[in-house]
This record gives sequence, C-alpha cells and structure tokens, in this order.
Amino acid sequence: MTILQTKPTIADIKASVDAALESLQTTLRELNREIWSNPETAYQEFKAHDAICNFLEAQGFTVTRHAYGLDTSFEAISGSGGRLINFNAEYDALPGIGHACGHNLITTSSVAAFLALSALLKQYGIPGRTQLLGTPAEENGGGKAKLIDAGAYKGVDISLMAHAGPEKLFPGVEATGVGGVLMNARKQIHCEFTGKSAHAGGNPWEGVNALDALVTSYNNVAVLRQQLQPEERVHCAFLDTPKVANVIPSYTKAYWQVRSPTLKGLNRLMIKVRNCIEAGALATGCEVKILEDELYTDIKINDTLCERYQAHMGSYDRNVLKSHDKVLTGSSDIGILHFTLSRLCPSLTTTTGNVSYIMPTLHTMFGIPGPDGSFPHHPSFEAAAGTDEAHIEAVVVGKSLAMIGWEMVTDKALFEQAKAQWQKCIQE
Repeated sequence: MTILQTKPTIADIKASVDAALESLQTTLRELNREIWSNPETAYQEFKAHDAICNFLEAQGFTVTRHAYGLDTSFEAISGSGGRLINFNAEYDALPGIGHACGHNLITTSSVAAFLALSALLKQYGIPGRTQLLGTPAEENGGGKAKLIDAGAYKGVDISLMAHAGPEKLFPGVEATGVGGVLMNARKQIHCEFTGKSAHAGGNPWEGVNALDALVTSYNNVAVLRQQLQPEERVHCAFLDTPKVANVIPSYTKAYWQVRSPTLKGLNRLMIKVRNCIEAGALATGCEVKILEDELYTDIKINDTLCERYQAHMGSYDRNVLKSHDKVLTGSSDIGILHFTLSRLCPSLTTTTGNVSYIMPTLHTMFGIPGPDGSFPHHPSFEAAAGTDEAHIEAVVVGKSLAMIGWEMVTDKALFEQAKAQWQKCIQE
C-alpha cells in the first residue's frame, strides 16, 4: 500500500484505473461470455452467481455467497473506513431471448468498476470502501427489494451502475450514451376471476364466465389506452385460461404491468386500470381478487454524478450526454425499498421507493453496436450484447464509474454537492 503524500490528478487516477484492469482483460471477457452464454431467469442465476464469485475469489477478494438470504445473490466489500460506494451487478436473463436485456454487460461494467476502485483505494492508501452487490431478478421479481429489506444497502453513500442500450438511444441525438436517464415508474397488478362452471352447450345460462370477465377487463383497458399520456404504458399476460371450449370456465388469472413517468401519474393510472378490471368482474357477475405489488419508482437524476460520468467517458473519447429529458418507457428495480420514506419525503405517500429516493444514484445507459431497430428486450439485442465490441464499451463504462467512485470517496465538497442535489430533488 502506498500512503498518499500528494493528491493525484485525475489523469493519475485514470492511468491507475487503466493499469489495474489491463491484466484482467482476458478473464473479464471470459466472465462476460460465461454469463451471456448461459442465460438464467429470475432467482435461477446459479451459474452466473458461481462464475462471478469464483472470478472475484481468484482475484483475492472475500466473497459472501448466497448473501442476505438469497440463493443467487453475493456481496464483496473492499477497503476500510470512509464513504461506501456501491456497484450493482445484474445478471438475470429473459425467457426465450436470453440476455436481450444486456445484463451480462451490467455485470461486466460493475465488476470492472469494483476491481478498479478497489485497486485505487489500496494503491493510494485512502480511507473508503466499495461494495459489489449481486442483485438477481431485476426483470421479474424485484430482487433488490428483498436485498434492501435484509439490509444489503445499509450504510451505502453512493450507488452507481450502468445499463446497455443501442448507440442511437434517442432519435436525432448524436451520442453514444447518456448519464441521466428518466425511466417510468411501474407497478404490477395480479388479478384472479372466479365464476361458476357449467356445460357450454347444455346449460350455459347457469354458468358465470370467468373468461368473459378477463376478456372484458382487457377490452376495458384497451379502450382506456387512447386516453393515456404519451409515455404511459399498460400491458398484460393471460396466465390461466380455459383449455377446453365446451365448459363455461370458473377461473382465470392475469398479470398486468402499469407504467407512468412519475409516481403521482402512476397512482392515478393504477386507479383507472383497477376500475377497468373490477368493471369486467361486475359486468359478468364474477368475483375478482386483485393484488398490487413490485413498485419500481421513477429515477431521481443527480446532476453532479451525471456530469462526472460525462467527463470521464469523454476522457475515453466517448460522446455522452449529461442527461436527457426524454422518458424511457422501460423501468428498473434499481433499489426498491420497503420502509416508510416519510422522514425523507413527507409528501411521498407510498411506502415503497427507488434507491435514488434515499441516496445519490447514477443509473446511466451506454450504447453498444447493433443492427438498426435493436433495443433491449428485442431478440437482436441478445446477439449485440455478446460481442467483443459491447464488452469493450462495458469495460470503459466500468472505468468511468470507478473514477466517479474515487471522487465521491476523496472529494468531500463534490460528495456534499451530489448529496445536496439529491436532497433538493426528493423534496420537490
């Protein structure tokens, strides 16, 4: 360990970051390829869990496997004293289209950032800590909610991560990434309709048709869509429907996702969608059971973190926007919380919130090469996420995140600026 005598310049830090990752390029690529080649869905990411833990242990880190009561989570912490910088590693895939979400690249960038910041803290003898947290089930299941309930984010001062996207993220905008990304708030609705069976040919009048209730509710929402705001979305999956045609079905089940740019807008839209579902039950005489869960909030953009990301990516000759006011209609579980936020934001009525509501957070997006029209959750994005070019971009992003982490640990004024901006943002 080298005890710091004079403050290194940002050029010194960049050189140290590059040197720290130079010898790991091959093994980092192998880790990325291992995750991408073995897509696993929510809470089934056993191969990814083991591959990442094995990699970290081979680099000399102590890793807590199956951390915080989740079989596919892990935690590694390095450094001592000082502020704690969190990096989130997501590695779950999508059914049928693998890593079309690009989560293998999230892992790559976060692992690279953790390795680089750990090396910086050791090289310069600076008080500070960094945490790499394995966060399963982002696509479905809200794994971060369970991690936060278990205390995984306790004591974290800054949370940093990055998500891959197309190089042309916004139409007409010439940039290969963006620091601050607005994302929709999202909530799920699970509904079950219960009616009464009867023979569809012999005595249908004695039945109460649960399929009619489900279809009617779906059509109600379809009519509602013409009154939605441009960035709002409602979509549905039928989970349990009749398997024969000659029986009036007594049971159906569906799953909805409702999205809006703000929590206030989401709450208004949830009421409308719930009314559509209840109206389907009322019209057909069925009973309906409705469960709402997994609130993914909108993201509070932090200008300081975005500006530093833009600057560091610029040092690697990447053209990155600091932020953009266009709402991406996707959502993220970047830290769902399950405790009351009234002490932080009295006007916030929900008891669930995003990690950006309780600490300065960066959730950036970086562009990777891909065919025209390629976008996360599109089958073509799966192939794009597995290329060498995408890996190179993820590593560059990881380096930039590490340098932000360094600044948040060593520059008290910059950290306080980021924290003040966050405090102002959540009170608006």
